[in-house]
Amino acid sequence: MDKERICLNALGTIFCYETAGALNLIQACGSAAQVFATPANDLREMAGPAGMKYVEQIGPAALEASEELLEKMEGTAVRYITIEDDVYPALLRECPDPPLGLYVKSSDTSGNIFTDRPFISVVGTRDASSYGREWCSKIVSAMAGCPRRPVIVSGLAMGVDITAHLAALENGLPTIAVMATGIDEVYPFRHGRYADAICSAPGSALLSDYPPHTSPTAIHFLRRNRIIAGLCSATLLIESRIRGGGMNTSKIAFGYDRDVYALPGRIDDIRSGGCNLLIRSKIAEPITDIEELMERLGLGRSGNLKKTDLEAVVRTAFADSPQLETLLSLALLVKKRRSITAEDISYETGLPYHQVLALTALLETGGIIATDLLGNCTIDVHYC
Repeated sequence: MDKERICLNALGTIFCYETAGALNLIQACGSAAQVFATPANDLREMAGPAGMKYVEQIGPAALEASEELLEKMEGTAVRYITIEDDVYPALLRECPDPPLGLYVKSSDTSGNIFTDRPFISVVGTRDASSYGREWCSKIVSAMAGCPRRPVIVSGLAMGVDITAHLAALENGLPTIAVMATGIDEVYPFRHGRYADAICSAPGSALLSDYPPHTSPTAIHFLRRNRIIAGLCSATLLIESRIRGGGMNTSKIAFGYDRDVYALPGRIDDIRSGGCNLLIRSKIAEPITDIEELMERLGLGRSGNLKKTDLEAVVRTAFADSPQLETLLSLALLVKKRRSITAEDISYETGLPYHQVLALTALLETGGIIATDLLGNCTIDVHYC
């Protein structure tokens, strides 16, 4: 097995968040392998006070653990690419603190995953509103219709992240999920089937710089966010409170001199507080027109912005229903009043509440509206 790869993997595990210190040692010694061949006293001098705690771990035990891990991965769907490999993501390599290596799980080759096509991160709150999910799907769908089709990057979390991943898969775009765990630990657990779908899709992958069997902790998510930001030429923040992972990713991206965009929201909606703050602080440009956004991202004009005729769809789907006209009026009301509840529909239309529940259930079964856990009704993105 390649000695340099083993040494890079060992150093990546040892230095964790402070990869700049490992890179300094590699540069001073000439290679990762030479770092392990250099006497500890010399390494202490090179590392200085900040790197002293890591120098003590540089030794045979770290190399043995690294070699054993890489041997176990041989013949599996997981591979380890190092910062010295040609397929290592170019934009990530440019960052001041790039991972020394990445664990990649995919049915595709690394060469087909890390291509020269644009990489765009789409991030935001786990507590996404219907407004956030709707516009996340609409934006990703628009990207799929552009001449330059990007790779969608996110963090596999609930809310905006998983909405972005699924919208990418539904529209035939490759997507990369950057994990805050080892490559073998899907978090949250409920997203296991989505992780499998990502691994199976062409050009898509799960990605982590954590060794296998690493469990999720708060600091791991912060470290994960720098990879999401570093992989991409632009970051899109869909919804976020003033503090959150999406805000962290956006600020890191800004620090890397990457483009940042944010979807504006109501000034009284805490889930839009972060987006509005980034726009006000000139960190992010507001997303106010999808076609303009596609152009600014360098993707070209989208061909997926045509709206489907809602009335025609309802009349076709429920042509034989004696409640056709009532269903149509409800669909039009939901389109007009995003996040309207069944109680409000009952109040505005005069229909009994139980009848409204039955009718909205029919519209949801037909894929025309969606209802969240709070009972808010939203029209499908294709009819907006």
